[in-house]
This record gives sequence, C-alpha cells and structure tokens, in this order.
Amino acid sequence: MNAAWKSGTPVSRDQFAAYMCDEASQDVLRPIALEMGWQPEKCNKGGLRNAVQSLSITASPNILMVDLSESGDPLNDINALAEVCEPGTIVIAVGQVNDVRLYRDLLASGIHDYLLKPLSPATVRDTLSHAQAVFSAPRGQETAVASSHLSTAVIGTRGGVGASTLATSLAWLFSAEDKLPTALLDLDIHFGTGALCLDLEPGRGLTDAIENPSRIDGLFIERAMIRANDNLAILSAEAPIGTPLMTDGSAFLQLEEEFRQAFETTVIDMPRNMLVNFPQLLANVNVVVLVVELTLASARDAIRMLSWLKAHSPHARVIVAANKVQPSLAEITKADFEASIESPVHLSIPYDLKAASMAAKLGQAFADTNRTNRAGAAIRDLSRMILEEIRGPGASPAEPAIKPSLLGKLDLKAFMSKAAPKKDMASR
Repeated sequence: MNAAWKSGTPVSRDQFAAYMCDEASQDVLRPIALEMGWQPEKCNKGGLRNAVQSLSITASPNILMVDLSESGDPLNDINALAEVCEPGTIVIAVGQVNDVRLYRDLLASGIHDYLLKPLSPATVRDTLSHAQAVFSAPRGQETAVASSHLSTAVIGTRGGVGASTLATSLAWLFSAEDKLPTALLDLDIHFGTGALCLDLEPGRGLTDAIENPSRIDGLFIERAMIRANDNLAILSAEAPIGTPLMTDGSAFLQLEEEFRQAFETTVIDMPRNMLVNFPQLLANVNVVVLVVELTLASARDAIRMLSWLKAHSPHARVIVAANKVQPSLAEITKADFEASIESPVHLSIPYDLKAASMAAKLGQAFADTNRTNRAGAAIRDLSRMILEEIRGPGASPAEPAIKPSLLGKLDLKAFMSKAAPKKDMASR
C-alpha cells in the first residue's frame, strides 16, 4: 500500500492487526494469530473504515486484515486505506461479495488476497503464512538492472496494420515462454486494445498516472497494473472520448523509469502520433519494431518515420516488420517496397484472418492461440530477433537473460503470483 513515509524514521509497527465486522470471523482469527506468535487482541472489532480511522493516528502493522462487509464502495475505501498505510504493508481483504471482477479489481489496487466469508481456518492460515513469507523476504540492496533492461517500442506506420496485435503477442512471449518479468504499456489512451486483446479490464491506472505524475512510484505500479499471467503486467486505458489528453509526457517517462527498475522487459504499444507529441519517449528504447503493410501509403510513412528515428533515436535497433502479407494481393511487391524505403524488410508475417478471429474470440494473444501456423512462427522469430539485444545472436531461447533485481524477484513476483480466484468465485 502507498502512503507518505519518511525513510529512516523509527516507527514501531505491530506484526499483525485485523479489523473484522463480526464475532465469528474474530473467533476464527484469534487462535490462528496466537499460533503464529501474534497478539490475538490485535483482532479488532469494526471493518475497513474503522481501520482507516485507527491507522490515521497509529503506525500500520506489517500484515493487515480488513473486513469489507460494511463497505458500500470497497475500491474507493481501499484507496483511502492506502493513504494511511506505510509502504510495504501487506493487506488481506475479507468480504461477502462473490464476484470475480471485484476480486480482480482488489488485486489490481494492491491487495495481497481476498477471502470470502465464512472464513475457513485452513485458508486463513495459508494466506497469513504466505503474507508473512512475502513480508519477511529480504528486500535489501537491489542489483542495478536499468542498463540491461530491454525496452521495445512497437509502432505502426498506419492505423490497422496490426501493431497492437504484435505488441501484445511479444509481451506474452517474453513473459510466458522466456519467463521474463514484462510490462506492457499501451499508450493509445482513448482506444487502446492491450487489455482488450487479453480479455482484461484496463482499470484506471494509466489515466491516474497521467493526472497525477507525482504519485508514480514502485508501489503505484503494483497497485495500478493489471496482471495477465505470472510474469506479465499491463497498463492500459479506455479514457472517455470527450476527455483530451492533457499531459506533457512526464508521466510516460516516469512510468518507463519505474518499469526499468521493476521489470526485465518493457513492450510499448506506441501510436505514431506519440512520435510527434512526445519524441522523448524513445530516449531509452533499445528496439523499435516498425510495423508496415505493403501499400503505397505505408511506404510513404515508413520513409518519413525511418528518417525520424535515425535523427531522434539513433541508438535504437530498428526492425521493419511487414504484417498481414498477401503476396498475390499486395499493392507493392516486397522488393519494390524495400527499394522505396531504402531499408530491408526484416520479417514478413502472413495474413491469417481465421487465426486472428480465433485469438479474438478466445481473448488470448495471437501468438498464444497460434503456436504452430506460419504467422505465429513469424512472430516468434521477431521475439528472438529482439532478445538478441540482451542475449546476443544465436542464443538459445531457454538461456537466462538478465539477472533480475530483488524488486523483480520479490515485490513484483509476489504481486503477480497471487492465487487465482477460488473455484466458487470463478464460477460466477
């Protein structure tokens, strides 16, 4: 949870505290707290709002359990709780609402777990033991990994060329097949499809970051990002169309910096207009995937964008990827296209409407759904080309890449390895 806290100030913190609305829950908690060496009297009467009032004047415990049963707006109340909790506090929520969407929203807000009433002693014991292990894990001196972090920007020359599909697939491949802690940042604030492609709700994390750049830190990242799998977290948005994008780009730069500290790879789905408005976003990008189609308009824009990249991001490796390739129907042949842009097309991904439709219906990344067809194989080739930046040419896909930071191994891993919804919740 996130709150103002002066580093180095000695604060006396309890190991555990709970705020429960009913006696039955307290009766389950007290003996378990005693088993774990905690004071059973720290199981207080009253729910989340009582916890907020109490913790506003006292130090928050290492592990906090709060009851949401009497909360009319749990997510808003959780945000209020975050303002009074010291960084690092592990919060476990308890409630009566059996709703998988609420469960996901609570996890996205930074909650460690959400338990349903009536409480099961075995479940409570396991959850508290896991929370204690997470809190007790060493968090000291982090290995500096910013210099070896791999950042990839995927930019389409035209709308509809499939840049977002490729960005989502690359992020999924890095996280699921290469086991790299990965962040996917979708910078299409109003019409982004990063979360939609994976059948996820985007949440308000990205819009909150734009509105309040000063709030962006490691804890904000934990609360704001949506978990797609054990190694992949997404920051996306569906901002109201009537709300213009009011930012100088500082929020995006700050997000990129936090990602370098917390993840091993970042994939940025970057609309081409961002190059015009915020050229500084490519300052620390290692690889730019320029997604083209074999058309006259795409060739014209590829020429302009390659020239721009050469002038503004000369350090980045540029990979030109032709997507949705249909040789018999192309406006321009591949050879003529390469001659026009004065650059080779490094990769061609064939057009496969049936495969794309199947991925959309299943709510999965294209590369996940299509593991064996030609289009899926080409996207995997693209991911290997990108990973050469950190592994070197010819490295085995299974070869370890970057040495993870302690933050990546501990804090983010704990955030992204939370248990999936219980069976009764998943069967909503």
